[in-house]
Amino acid sequence: MLRLAQVFLLAFGWRRLALAGGCGALAALAMPPFGVFPVLAICFPGLLWLLDGAIGEDRTALARFRSAFVLGWSFGFGFFLAGLWWIGRAFLVEADVYAWMIPFAVLLLPAGLALFTALGVGLAGLVWNDGWQRAGYLALGLGGADVVRGHVLTGFPWNSWGYAVSGIPELAQAASLVGVYGLGLLVALVFCGLAGVADQTAGGRRLALGSVLLFAGLAGFGIARVSLAGDVAFEPVALRIVQPAVAQEDKWMPENRARIFASYLEMSRRPWTGGTAGGDADSGNLPRVVIWPESAVPFLLTDAPEALAAIAALLGPRDTLVTGAVRADAEGAERVFYNSVYVIDGDGAVRDAYDKVRLVPFGEYLPFKSLLERIGLTKLVTLPGVFQAGFRHRTLEPFAGPAFLPLICYEAIFPDAATTRDARPGWLLNVTNDAWFGDTPGPWQHVAQARMRAIEQGLPLVRAANTGISGVVDAYGRAIVRSGLDTAAVLDTRLPVAIGPPLYTRLGYYAPFLLFLVSLGVLFVTAYLRNARND
Repeated sequence: MLRLAQVFLLAFGWRRLALAGGCGALAALAMPPFGVFPVLAICFPGLLWLLDGAIGEDRTALARFRSAFVLGWSFGFGFFLAGLWWIGRAFLVEADVYAWMIPFAVLLLPAGLALFTALGVGLAGLVWNDGWQRAGYLALGLGGADVVRGHVLTGFPWNSWGYAVSGIPELAQAASLVGVYGLGLLVALVFCGLAGVADQTAGGRRLALGSVLLFAGLAGFGIARVSLAGDVAFEPVALRIVQPAVAQEDKWMPENRARIFASYLEMSRRPWTGGTAGGDADSGNLPRVVIWPESAVPFLLTDAPEALAAIAALLGPRDTLVTGAVRADAEGAERVFYNSVYVIDGDGAVRDAYDKVRLVPFGEYLPFKSLLERIGLTKLVTLPGVFQAGFRHRTLEPFAGPAFLPLICYEAIFPDAATTRDARPGWLLNVTNDAWFGDTPGPWQHVAQARMRAIEQGLPLVRAANTGISGVVDAYGRAIVRSGLDTAAVLDTRLPVAIGPPLYTRLGYYAPFLLFLVSLGVLFVTAYLRNARND
């Protein structure tokens, strides 16, 4: 470890920047679908040692900030480039129109997101010292950058550091206390602290030991929480999730509409197999909730009474269809469109609807529309029209079973989207269409982030994807049933029960805020006492 530290400490010029970018790119392996989080034991200490080498040459606060900012940007650019390159896959759906934009999207988005990492690392550089506290400063900078990135402009908290341990439910349980942002800070504290192994000082050894103990505490808490949970309990409601795996290139072609709708009906009518996953043998006799994914059918359901009649023929009197749909409404003389979720009863009547609140910039609406349209930039998705945002997150109620909170696609990556002013729901529903991204890491990262909402809220999560990964997890993030990627599937199961609200649900953002505040206070107080002793 000491020899490795020397490589980073002695690097300079372009080699220093290349090592920072390489550490960031390697850190992307910690995220789904790879989940090799131990690589952070190299990446975070490597960035710390690079900062040691760079900041040691600087005498003024401005120079320290500038050196740390540049290294932080290089690290962030490598991380986001390696972790988000798959976004370019969406531009191949209509390659003749949008393929030319792939280099810009694949490079400019990571370059912009890296500015948040640069700011966090730059602020850490302002208070850098040669003691063990510098590991904490770096961890706070990296964790704080995630928080800011998740809120500035529309926010984009994709691949926050807490998701590095999302593949192991036991390690992810701390999100029930401090949310994914707090979990990200804990992950950063653990792996930045391992740099103490190379310090060869008493403080360095204590820092490394503290990191090991913190990791053991995270694991111990998670193992205990999951063990005490016992076996999964289920509501007296059966679920059927339909994943048709319709290619995005084919979905909106008019000649495919009847075929696509017929495939949904055929898959939904198949013999019930509710006893095969998470249920009793009599699941087929329970009231059912049939779930179709985001914007499931490529036409307006409410403009097609024959389609609603076919749905009524499909459902039993106690059944409910919950489906993603494009909803149209009148606004003056014009029609406006919403990305919505419908609740349809056994008579084929739409009981309720939810309109997506957080829309995807450039995909579902055009930010800074008047400015960008002047330079010829339009939205990147062909739909009936630019979507309008819904008013607020709210619960919906099926005919039988507890109310649920819908999260449409992109909304599942935002921790605050999984809360509502309504009474607490009994489950979360994420409908999505990940066909845009094909067989890339994108769908795996998306489902991992949705699963974290279940742990944070203590609610089971049901996920229906056009293609991607559909399935059900319980309130601890444990998988009950799951589909494959890019495969047609019908998943029959029971609805897991919710548990009592975890600490994070009760405190909201106060929980991670307190963790950040306490960590910062400990670092500043110990640094002050250290300087006082030296004086």
